[in-house]
Amino acid sequence: MNADNARALVFGDTLACEETRPATFVPGALDANALRVACLRSDALLRAIAVVEDSRNEDGEERSTQELAMQRVEAKLDLLTALVATLVNSQEPHDPPQPIRWSALGVCLAVDTATASTATPGTVGMFRVQPCDWLPEALQLPATVLASVADGDGHHLWLRFQSLPPTLSAALERHLFRVHRRAIAESRRPR
Repeated sequence: MNADNARALVFGDTLACEETRPATFVPGALDANALRVACLRSDALLRAIAVVEDSRNEDGEERSTQELAMQRVEAKLDLLTALVATLVNSQEPHDPPQPIRWSALGVCLAVDTATASTATPGTVGMFRVQPCDWLPEALQLPATVLASVADGDGHHLWLRFQSLPPTLSAALERHLFRVHRRAIAESRRPR
């Protein structure tokens, strides 16, 4: 598969965002339980980030100050619990920041030659990304390599997310919308 075909499958008609984030692809088959746990943790992480970052509910009405404060406290406690669990159980290395382009369907990211050689089309694994600057917790999304393309900028992997529950897909779409909205707001600020 070439980059154009992969681009259509990964981005299609969905919102895509370009960011520089700590991210990587870790090839390797995962059992059903590991996939379920990764998806549940990622869903909880995205929902907690949304509560912390959003000050309005989905229908645009203002929330009471007490309700917002309580939801933020609950979200911060959820994030703190996840962070402590990660610190206790994590042996994962820190991923380098790199430019990525991603949507709720998949991602295109630059990889080194060693990763590119082990991540041929059809390879399954886990896309790992730190979704926000203020929290060093990684989002883990199961993915399949659609294409591995070498060009003037190095090697790029085109990954399609697999087996995402509808709630996680929706939370990822909302997260990317917030990222997109922030990027537009920053571009409109006078310099």
